[in-house]
Amino acid sequence: MITDFKQKTAVLTGAGSGFGLEMARLGARLGMQLVLADVQQDALDAAAAEVQALGAEVLALTVDVSQADQVEALGAATLARFGAPHLVFNNAGVASGGLIWENTAADWAWVLGVNLMGVAHGVRVFTPMMLAAARANPAWRGHIVNTASMAGLLNAPNMGVYNASKHAVVSMSETLYQDLSLVTDQISASVLCPYFVPTGISQSHRNRPVNQPGISMAAKPTPSQLISQAMSDKAVGSGKVSAAEVAQKVFDAVAANQFYILSHPHMLAGVQTRLEDVLQLRNPSDPFAAKPAIGESLRAALRN
Repeated sequence: MITDFKQKTAVLTGAGSGFGLEMARLGARLGMQLVLADVQQDALDAAAAEVQALGAEVLALTVDVSQADQVEALGAATLARFGAPHLVFNNAGVASGGLIWENTAADWAWVLGVNLMGVAHGVRVFTPMMLAAARANPAWRGHIVNTASMAGLLNAPNMGVYNASKHAVVSMSETLYQDLSLVTDQISASVLCPYFVPTGISQSHRNRPVNQPGISMAAKPTPSQLISQAMSDKAVGSGKVSAAEVAQKVFDAVAANQFYILSHPHMLAGVQTRLEDVLQLRNPSDPFAAKPAIGESLRAALRN
C-alpha cells in the first residue's frame, strides 16, 4: 500500500473536471508529480495551470482514452518524464441514457470506447511498467484505481449502455486485483463506485466526437433519452456529496489498500437486494420500491 504520496507520480485521465480534477488538486497538495490527461483542451489547460500553481510538477497531454495509440503515447511520455507511475487513475468517463433498444450503434461505440476500453487501455499500458518497477525495487509500491459507478453494481432502468459499461469496469477491476495478487505483493487495485455526485458527467455529450466515423451523433435524441438526460441533470446537480470528498475517499482507500470505494455506502442496500434476486432466482426487484413516486413518474412519461 502507499501511505506517503510525496514525490510519487500519478497518472489521471479525465483530469480536466470532476473526480479527476479533484484528485489532481489533492495530489498536488500532497506533493505528487502529476500526469494529467483529458480530451477537452481548455479544461486540461486550466487544470494544469491550477495544480502547477500549487507547486506540482505536471505533464499535461490531450488524450482520447478510447484510442489505443493515444493511451500508449501517454504511457511512453509518462515513462520518459517521470518513470513508472506509482498511481494510475483510469477515471475518464461519459454518460448516455435512454431505453436500451433505442441506443444506436454509435451510442454503444462511444460509451464503451471511453468507459470500458479507456480503462482497458490504461490497465494494458501502465500495469507492465509498474510491474517492471516493482521487480527492480522491492520497496516500490503501486496502485491502480478504476472509476466505475454504482451503475456497475446496480441496473437502473433507462440507462442500459452506461450500466453495461460500468458493470464491465467493476468486473475488470476485480479481475485486475486478483491477477495482480497472483504475481506481486507490491501493486494493488481499487474500483471507485460513485453515486450521483456533481461532476459534470451528465453533460459529457459536450465532448462527443463530431467527425469520428461510427461514434458521432447520427440521430436526434429519442423521448426516452431526453427523459434520461433531464433526470440525470437533476440527480447529478443536486448531489450532496462533493467530488472533492470523493477524491479524499479515494486517497484514503489507496492508503488502506481498500478495494471497493463508495461515495454513498447506503446504496449497498440496493446491491444486496440485487444479489438476493440472483441467489433466490427471483425476477429483478422494483428499483423504485423505496421511492415509488419516481417510478410512477418515469413510467407515465415513457408511456405517454
